[in-house]
Amino acid sequence: MSANRLRSAKRVVVKIGSALLVDQEHGTVRRKWLEALAEDVAAMKARGQDVILVSSGAVAVGRRYLGLGTGKLKLEDKQAAAATGQIRLAHAYQEVLGHHDIIVSQVLLTLDDTEGRRRYINARNTLNALLKRGAVPLINENDTVATEELRFGDNDRLGARVAAMAGADVLVLLSDIDGLYTANPNLDPGAKHIPVVDAVTPEVEAMAGDSSTNVGSGGMITKLAAAKICLMNGCAMAISVGKEAHALKLLEDGGRATWFIPSMTPAGARKRWIACSLQPMGGLVLDDGALKALKAGKSLLPIGVTKIEGEFQKGDAVVIRDKAGRELARGLAAYSSGDARKIIGRPSSEIEDLLGYRGRDELVHRDDLALS
Repeated sequence: MSANRLRSAKRVVVKIGSALLVDQEHGTVRRKWLEALAEDVAAMKARGQDVILVSSGAVAVGRRYLGLGTGKLKLEDKQAAAATGQIRLAHAYQEVLGHHDIIVSQVLLTLDDTEGRRRYINARNTLNALLKRGAVPLINENDTVATEELRFGDNDRLGARVAAMAGADVLVLLSDIDGLYTANPNLDPGAKHIPVVDAVTPEVEAMAGDSSTNVGSGGMITKLAAAKICLMNGCAMAISVGKEAHALKLLEDGGRATWFIPSMTPAGARKRWIACSLQPMGGLVLDDGALKALKAGKSLLPIGVTKIEGEFQKGDAVVIRDKAGRELARGLAAYSSGDARKIIGRPSSEIEDLLGYRGRDELVHRDDLALS
């Protein structure tokens, strides 16, 4: 039943490990494997699913062209290899997906982009805009500018952060192992495969071992860290072996994997986060019409706001109140308090004239709003 989650998911993030994508001996892209992956992605797109790819491999490909050998790289050499390999990877993805008339859009992220509120929201809006227009975002860490202290360090956790950012239903980690075992199966022939996990407990973490490949940076420890992020954000996650062609199709058809199953949906987890985890920086006071729209599940438009309280920036949490001061909801502001004061009480069609730029029609979108 867990594999059905992949087929029924509205939005899927697929993380592709270096050991799958790059020939370890020659440092070249495994073209036939990538073409098969593109066919799987095209099939998912054809049935209406959004797909985001988080791809490793830039350093592994780039180091060959720069003659950097196979040993451990200094940070500056790793960044140079990433800059060289990334363009080749992007071109390969563009070619194989282009055969299916699918647009590929490259997005490079750093840890700051997923932790700073304004940059997080900008990145999230970009991903949503690309997906809305049918593109497949191709994501990697921006190794050329990230410092050692500000790096994800592996694309398992990057994949989980992207899945949370995009509100994905499923994250698939295509790897060189078919899931979590009670011990390292390469060392312990008695190790047992675990098909389903609903919580990453200390006992589960104790099962993790080191990476068995020399091109990837993540092992089972980083995959469990990714699972924690996914479960907290209502996203299911699968660790699945990806060595064979059509790895996604094989997983869909019930291929062996470990599935991490959340207790809530991505939308539910996001609303809980907005309602309970963020410190409000200001407030909005509504008129009766906006109050009625809010209770009907609609977004909050500027025309229905009568007063702005406090000072806040775009993306900050705000408390939403009625005229009597009672808290109705909490949400994420689409505008700063300064800009919000200029547009409240006015129709959204006037936003561009009032601010000099065209932002969102909503002051708080319903996806960014949790009723109290």
